[in-house]
Formats: sequence, structure tokens, C-alpha cells
Amino acid sequence: MTSSETAPGRGTAVVIGGGLAGVVAAWALRGFAERIVVVERDRYPEEPAFRAGVPQGRHAHLVLEAGHRALEELMPGINQELTAAGAHRVSTSGDLKWLSSAGWMIDYPARMTFLSCTRPVLDKLVLDRVRTEPSIEFLEGTDVVGLLGSAQAVTGVKLRERGAGRGSEQETERDSAHDAAHDSEGGSERGSERGEVRDFPAELVIDASGRSTSVPKWLSELGCRPVPEERVDAGVAYASRLFHRPPGVDFGHQAIYLQTKAPDKPRMGVLLPVEGDRWIVSLAGMRGAEPEPGEAGFTKHLSQLRDPGLSEMLREAEPASEVRGFLPGPGVRRHYERSSPAGLVAVGDAASTFNPVYGQGVTISLFCAQVLRRTALRHGDIGPATARDARREIAAVSKNAWMMSCAEDVRFAATTGGPTGALIRLQHRYLDRVLHGATRNPEVTAAFHEVLSLVEPPTRLFHPSVVAAVLRG
Repeated sequence: MTSSETAPGRGTAVVIGGGLAGVVAAWALRGFAERIVVVERDRYPEEPAFRAGVPQGRHAHLVLEAGHRALEELMPGINQELTAAGAHRVSTSGDLKWLSSAGWMIDYPARMTFLSCTRPVLDKLVLDRVRTEPSIEFLEGTDVVGLLGSAQAVTGVKLRERGAGRGSEQETERDSAHDAAHDSEGGSERGSERGEVRDFPAELVIDASGRSTSVPKWLSELGCRPVPEERVDAGVAYASRLFHRPPGVDFGHQAIYLQTKAPDKPRMGVLLPVEGDRWIVSLAGMRGAEPEPGEAGFTKHLSQLRDPGLSEMLREAEPASEVRGFLPGPGVRRHYERSSPAGLVAVGDAASTFNPVYGQGVTISLFCAQVLRRTALRHGDIGPATARDARREIAAVSKNAWMMSCAEDVRFAATTGGPTGALIRLQHRYLDRVLHGATRNPEVTAAFHEVLSLVEPPTRLFHPSVVAAVLRG
């Protein structure tokens, strides 16, 4: 059935990219489109496994408290399924030992938790749920190579198949190496020589193709004005490895997060429990302090962290994988709410991508899916009004996360872009006071965790009781 054969606004929705952002976006549109087609350049593994199109999947991930609430609202019972699959529930106080720039955060009766597992487990359970919906179909092994339409409206996509096979091991490794430098969850033009281009009409196109989205370039080819965007680049780089947890060890906490203390020593590390009685450890450094390659670089960076706690936890742990590096690239916020043709909505990293050290990306992708569901419910279809409202509300739900990540990124001298001036310096001074307060006052710590978990807006830190505690400190 084509879009023209259905009632206006209830035709076909195409989702570019079948990563987490794409599949939850497709799920959000069920019941409002006659047909929802997810175009994914990879072929999904039958069991949970790391795949080439999600290079960031090999690194530590956080779905913040607000993200788990959003996921549970979209897919009731999914958090219980994650726990059954081996995900660990970690409280932000007690279970997580957090060393901020001001010192160790004090324990308090925690209200914030998160589920910790590897990205393949999360992706597989969400994908399995989405596949239960008859109106959603997947075109695997297929590239989107352009858009249909004009400067006024996007009316579909151009597709090219990449071939029927799953690809050789060498091809997968080559794709993975490419993606490590150019993160994407779909939409790449690599491999596009493998088939003929065909037009695929749609009433709504969702860009969920990740950090390296080609949609801005394709819009230019349609004669659209450039999408306004902001860029901030702290030059962050990652090195990650899985470890077997030594039997019988008890450190009194499940996870540890070591942040940098001074802008001139921007190194950090995190250890999280994951399924299979393993730990995932991710080390990161901003520009000028990036982890060096391989096992030797991983060990060296570990020794340079400002506290030995993470190293001590790994002293008797056996590696369960090789060391994997990742260069996320700059943070980018694209303002589609200001300039976009009808029929197009960007979600997840294609709309706003953040420095991964703050753990916001997956949660914002889930917020985007909630927005799509909410706006489709409001208008009863996937027409232009739904897309227009979705663009505006996606910008709103990502604003606080963007402001917080940018404000922290510009603390580092080697960062390019981002806010400057007296106001940001004032914000830094106040946040420093908040962090000092969080080392001794449970109310301040709780408020800080609520804001960082995206459950509360940053204004929560200016509540009179928090301000009073901060000033007393």
C-alpha cells in the first residue's frame, strides 16, 4: 500500500537507521501510520552481539533514571525484562561511588537508580519488542542514499540495497573501523554500489542515522537552507574493555566513577557491572589527554586517574575482551525547529549529539520517541502538523542536556566552540559550590543526582533549600 492510497496523514513513515533511536521512534508511531519502515544498513545478529553500525556500543552506557522511566512508559515491562537478562540495578548512592571534582559524593537515601548492561542486551530486547508490531517492517542491508521532495517538503527517500549476505568478517571489521571515526546508526552511503537506487515515497521521514547523518547534505541538494546548528568539541576519546569479575570480591559498591579534578588533567574512568558476571570499564580523556591505543595505552591511562580505586577493583580481574577505542567527534545540536521542510523529523544523535562522558544520549533518544508518540496522539496522524510539533518539542526536551554538557565541556582549555562570557563563569562558580556541598550535604547530593539523571531541570539546584545548604557550605 502506498502513501497515496491511504487517508491523508496516515500513510507511510520511513525511519532512517535501525539503532536504538530508530526502533523506539518506529514503535512510537504505531497506530498512526499504515506502514512504518525501518531502513538499516546492517543485518541484525540473531543473539545480542556488538555490531559494526554501533561502534559506541562497545563502551560503557548509562540509561539515566529519566530514560528508564521513559522506556518503561513506551514499553511496559521492559525494565523487568532487562533485569531478567542480567542487567544490574545500581543506585546512584551506595551502589555508585562517585568522585567529582570536589571529592567523594556523600551517601544519602537514594531515589535515583539505573540499570546497567551492555548495549547489545538493551538493543536486542527493545528490537524484539518492536518486531511484535505488525505495522513495523525492517529493510536490513539497505542504505538510504538521498531524499525525495523539494525545499518545501520531504516526500520519501532513495534506497539502495547493499547485498543479501551478512558480509565477510573482514568487511565487518572494515565497517567497524570506519564507524569508530564516523559514528552512525544508519544512513551511510558506504557500500552503495551494491544495488540500483529506487525511490521510496513516504509521508513522514524520521532521521535516526546518528552522529554522521547525511540528511543535512541531502537537504542542501533539495535546495533547502542550511540547518542552523551549534558545535562544541572537547576532543574526547575512549578506550574500553570488558573484565570478568573475580569471584567472591565485595568492594561495598557495584560501580565507580572517577571524574577529572582540574581542566589541565582531563582524564576520567568508569566501571559498571554488566550481565555475565562481568564489568565494563571505559576510560576517557579530553583533547590532549586521550588514551593511547591498545592494552599498554589502557593500562597507562588507568594509572593516571586521580584515584587508585578503579585500578584496585581490577587488580585480580581477568580481561574478557580486547581494548576498543572510540572517537565520538564533536557535540552538535541541529535546530530543525527553526528551519526544516515539512515531513521530516530528526531524533537521537541525528538531532543532538553530546559528549558521551555525561551519559545523556540514550535517554534523549527515548525522550524523542515520547515526543513522537505525544504529538501523533495530539493530531491523530503522521502529517505535517505532527512533524512540526515534534521538531519543536524535541528541541525543548534536549535543551537542558545540551546546556549542561556544553557548560562542562568549555571548562577545558582545548575545547572549541561552546558558551563563553561572564554568565558561564558564574554558572561554573555556583556548580563548584554545589559539588562541594554534595560531598557533605545529602540534600545537595540528591538534588545534583536528580538533575544529572534528567529527572529534574537545572533550576532544581536553585531551590531555596539547596541554595541555603550550598551557601552554608
